[in-house]
Amino acid sequence: MLTVDYARLGLEPDELVLDLGCGFGRHAYEVLRRGARVVACDMAIPELREVRSTYAAMLESGEIPPDRVATAAAGDATRLPFPDDTFDRIIASEVLEHVPDDQGALDELHRVLRPGGVLAATVPAFLPERICWALSDDYHAPAEPGGHVRIYTKAELQVKMEMAGLAPVDYHRAHALHSPYWWLKCAVGTKNDDNPLVKAYLRLLTWDIVEQPTVTRVAERVLSPVLGKSAILYARKSPATREGSIRVAA
Repeated sequence: MLTVDYARLGLEPDELVLDLGCGFGRHAYEVLRRGARVVACDMAIPELREVRSTYAAMLESGEIPPDRVATAAAGDATRLPFPDDTFDRIIASEVLEHVPDDQGALDELHRVLRPGGVLAATVPAFLPERICWALSDDYHAPAEPGGHVRIYTKAELQVKMEMAGLAPVDYHRAHALHSPYWWLKCAVGTKNDDNPLVKAYLRLLTWDIVEQPTVTRVAERVLSPVLGKSAILYARKSPATREGSIRVAA
């Protein structure tokens, strides 16, 4: 299940992509399938081990060629272990809402993105997230360790990107069918996976992801602009050289 639109990201073959907060690597694997190179980065070591294992399986099955660059690295979003101007594209999916110093993270993403490169940042959309917070304190920090620490409006994320020196260029929403699932989870208890309604809705989402039936694809397209659980904002780094670029002061 992908959140980022790779056409909007402008991904080209052989480009180098950073998948920040990669989790189990769903966006990284699609980067490889599209002929680009990827570095999956996360603070969770078990997830990175799983990503490396999947890389190996993709290589063994012939899904990716042996010369395709696919690596995984542990890293903190506010102190990335990469040189300046390293990546052609960056994906930061469902990361910033977890980071106390989100402006510091955006500054780092700007630093490691090459001039002219594009960042796709996805965060929980304002209205679905506000409903989750209203329904359950256990859904977010501090009750949920490592949970969401803020709710973004589109305007707030745009301003923070601009403060980091990034120019927003595109926006959309995704995963409308996931919003009611999380509202239901918050209503019955975020850890209550045995609730019959939660189990039934999870079966629906699994069917949607695996089968991708026309009815749910149409529902997603129609409902996502209003109910989409994820908001995706794309921003470009100035094509000027680092020495000639102008940074906006925080």
